[in-house]
Amino acid sequence: MPGFRKMIVVTAFDRDADGRLEPAFGPRQMETEESAVYAAQTLINDHAGVVAWSREANPAVGEEGPTIILYQHGQIPEFD
Repeated sequence: MPGFRKMIVVTAFDRDADGRLEPAFGPRQMETEESAVYAAQTLINDHAGVVAWSREANPAVGEEGPTIILYQHGQIPEFD
């Protein structure tokens, strides 16, 4: 579809001193779903949780599709 882009992202989470999950780093945009899953799998031993997800979006009009979880390991916060 014209104007739509597929965002593919990997994010990791750690626990802070109070036990709350916080991002370990900013979202890393990936080129393919396969590379996102691979990148997430390489992070599982270093973080409380990791997730690779994708979403189609049309930034020109502010539309976003549903989040699709490609890979998840450990503890991650809920997101829409």
